[in-house]
Amino acid sequence: MSHPERFHLAGLMGWPVMHSRSPILHNYWLAKYGLAGSYLPLAIEPNGLAVALRALPALGFAGCNLTIPHKEAALPLVDHVEDLAKTIGAINCVVVRADGSLEGRNTDGWGYIESIRETIPDWRADQGPIVIIGAGGAARAILATLIHNGAKQIRLINRSKDRALALAAEFGPSITVVDWPMRQDALAGAALLINTTSQGMQGQPALDLALDHLPADALVSDIVYIPRQTPLLQAAEQRGNRIIPGLGMLLHQARPSFEAWFGILPEITPELRARIEADL
Repeated sequence: MSHPERFHLAGLMGWPVMHSRSPILHNYWLAKYGLAGSYLPLAIEPNGLAVALRALPALGFAGCNLTIPHKEAALPLVDHVEDLAKTIGAINCVVVRADGSLEGRNTDGWGYIESIRETIPDWRADQGPIVIIGAGGAARAILATLIHNGAKQIRLINRSKDRALALAAEFGPSITVVDWPMRQDALAGAALLINTTSQGMQGQPALDLALDHLPADALVSDIVYIPRQTPLLQAAEQRGNRIIPGLGMLLHQARPSFEAWFGILPEITPELRARIEADL
């Protein structure tokens, strides 16, 4: 917990990093909970990552977040890695322990699930088939966390089938790989559709996916948060599906990091959400 003479330090390591909204989030929480401190953007080139991580204890940092391109590269550089992060194969949070050692965690999947539960508090991962579009790093984190939370039927679709097959082989029998040309048919009976690709992001083409076979009561989510409502979410909402925009994942994944460093699980207030939305 906080100490009156402690200056609370954390930051985000990335290359590039100045575009990130994480400093807005964490500095808002530091002020809200009356903690003297700062969360800093740390522009760290890939060849400087190991030295930068090892400097955290000496500089008085409680830890840091990691973004592109450091999430996978940092895994072998820390002293301890939580089990879920090992399964995901990447870390986005480093915690400086009392003895100065470094622990790696991954909060991306937790943030995704919390973004759903913010809208549907009683949502469960085992409520029906889940369709995931994409097989990159975000898909790995979400897949691992969904399975950890009890998901039994996951239909994985990716333009490059080999990448999807590799994930299925790694994560087990709950995953069925669907060929890209069959993506529309795979929506039949689904309870949740997740886009983990960059398709639909500002400056990118929309995701090429018709929703005709998707049940009317299915959830549709997108991890893209710029724009706040992607073409996929617009199409889903127009046909009556409930939607989960990507901004919720961005907000929620930050909460466990703040708690690990400073002992407080912060809240996402309407003021904070409005501040982030105004900066997008």
